[in-house]
Amino acid sequence: MYVTIPSECTIEASIAPLASATPKTAEARLKSGAYLYFEGDEVEWLYQVTSGVLRLTRLLADGRRQVIAFGYPGDIVGFPANDLHHTDCEALTDVRLQPFRRSHLENGEGDPELHCALLQAALREISAMQDHFMMLGRKSATEKLASFLCVLSKRVGEDLGAYRQITLPMSRSDIADFLGLTTETVSRTFTQLRKSRIITIDNIHTIIIQRPTALLSLAEGDHD
Repeated sequence: MYVTIPSECTIEASIAPLASATPKTAEARLKSGAYLYFEGDEVEWLYQVTSGVLRLTRLLADGRRQVIAFGYPGDIVGFPANDLHHTDCEALTDVRLQPFRRSHLENGEGDPELHCALLQAALREISAMQDHFMMLGRKSATEKLASFLCVLSKRVGEDLGAYRQITLPMSRSDIADFLGLTTETVSRTFTQLRKSRIITIDNIHTIIIQRPTALLSLAEGDHD
């Protein structure tokens, strides 16, 4: 999952399960804290998340960490870069995954429907990544965090009366490394949103969006 401004068409496309005419490979499962693969491993499988949340990260030469993306149900992880994985992939919660052989992406392996679905998923990832890079370079801290919460609200939010509740399995430092901010800035921006009564913080992992329209306006850069 990359962060831009949520749109119905891209979200619906990302969560659709991949259809296949061939028998499915047995489902894979990961416990929280376990790694699915490491940067530099050879790519043999692609994975669609069916439940739980993954974190994709890279380390810079100086040891700093960049969170590249979060894998939510419906997302596909593991696309190759020069035949290798270009991130580490760790489970933030218990995770269930549907594996697909890499050859299904590259040559269809007798299943053109699955080949097309994987190819479209790869193209959507490239487009979302480009939008995310623009967000990192152009948006303020408030706009970035508001965009992040808006996307999660659309993807996995739950109605809570007139409000919307989202669960954050990632830490504040994860969010900071994803949005190109410091942990202190993320914490301060959460506090600002709370004081503006746009959100309430039920606990460190639960956010209740009280004013979704105001949050979306912030995400779009409307601060008036």
